[in-house]
Amino acid sequence: MSYDLIVIGSGPGGYSAAIRAGQYGLKTALVEKSPLLGGTCLHVGCVPTKALLHTAEVWEYFLHPEAQGIHCQDPRLDYLKVLDRKNKIVSSHAKGIEFLMKKHKVEVVRGRGRLLGGGRVEVSGEAGVRTLEARNVILATGSEARMLPGLTPDEKTIVTNVEILSRTEVPRSLLVIGAGAVGVEFGSIFKRFGSQVTIFEMLPRLVPVEDEEVSKELERQFKKQGMAMETGVKVLEVRQGAAGVSLDVQLASGKTQQFDGEMLLVAVGRKPTTEDCGLENTRAVLDRGFVAVDPFQQTAEPGLYAIGDIVAGTPQLAHVATMEGMVAVARIAGKPATPINKTRIPGCTYTEPGIGSVGLTEKQARDQGHDVKIGKFPFAGNSKASILGNHGGFVKVVADAKYGEILGVHIIGPHAYELIGEAVAAMEAEATVETMMSTIHAHPTLYEAVGEAFNSVYGLAINA
Repeated sequence: MSYDLIVIGSGPGGYSAAIRAGQYGLKTALVEKSPLLGGTCLHVGCVPTKALLHTAEVWEYFLHPEAQGIHCQDPRLDYLKVLDRKNKIVSSHAKGIEFLMKKHKVEVVRGRGRLLGGGRVEVSGEAGVRTLEARNVILATGSEARMLPGLTPDEKTIVTNVEILSRTEVPRSLLVIGAGAVGVEFGSIFKRFGSQVTIFEMLPRLVPVEDEEVSKELERQFKKQGMAMETGVKVLEVRQGAAGVSLDVQLASGKTQQFDGEMLLVAVGRKPTTEDCGLENTRAVLDRGFVAVDPFQQTAEPGLYAIGDIVAGTPQLAHVATMEGMVAVARIAGKPATPINKTRIPGCTYTEPGIGSVGLTEKQARDQGHDVKIGKFPFAGNSKASILGNHGGFVKVVADAKYGEILGVHIIGPHAYELIGEAVAAMEAEATVETMMSTIHAHPTLYEAVGEAFNSVYGLAINA
């Protein structure tokens, strides 16, 4: 069977690319080895974790309603129903993707896709083995959780983001190795559900990709919530026992200490799933398992594109995969295509408080030689944050002193992952600090804090 395009992998990047190809009138096949479409993000990543985070937020309101003038006696968390709600959300969206494939005339081919070179793809599934051909192929096979050497997830004491979502009880205590987005989000979930949480990070601070002030504020807020953290550490040994798991950890001080917990979450990053994809049958170049691409997502193999978590040099984020898919399909269809600008990629962490960021951190901007001006506005001065009873954190703007160019925006506070959208749009439109100062922000809203932060660059914030 011959197609204009074959997409291998149905995560956000893959299914979005297939839909866009259908919209452009390309005869398209989407190859997926799993029974359900949607990939890691939908089934064991972005969507289910955010469903749990939302429930954790609601649960916290029931635990502490007095400030709202509400009295709630003996609230009870039915965790099985929490999981059921999460599963229903996932199932609904998986069915929605199936519908969209039909709507846009994309043929879904079940089975494991493997590149044979020359635009040929071998698909092995329950129906046997068949070979598809296309002028263009997009590889979108995603990533999987890295595991520490010598450890194997067992769905009870040692887990990754996959197994922890299936656990039917809230652990009494949770040890987390890794303070990136996955580690701190699960820590935030289960601390609010009642677990004792301890987070371990090899680097000197939590969420190390974020601005240093954001990391400090998250650590301050987590400590306030009763979470324990150890940064600058090295995990020396992990032991499983009948009661759970024990870690021997070399602390930043050099002292070795044992930590015990009912469950261990390993959140040390993700590796690209590029093994056994048939890349050896192509001219595509690998960099430590990641696929090298040009600005339009094309590999060194003519007609072969790569998007998403397998791509070298871009962050492993669902929205990045989706946009890379848009770039690749536009190129294939002969439409205008704008390559990804890595300084315009928003990063979002859905903890409490939330984090949203885009562009350069203050340190990165200074290291690159910029004459930097900083604007910072605390949510303590924001009326809507006070109404929500959630006024920790701040908005920080990193700007060029001479021209008012917005170099980066970093937010930690209520719904920061939503508020960052204004900053991303402003930077994409090449707006200046002055442009954003003259932009009217509705009152009372959380995003007023963003406007105040832009004013703060020149010392003109009103409510601080």
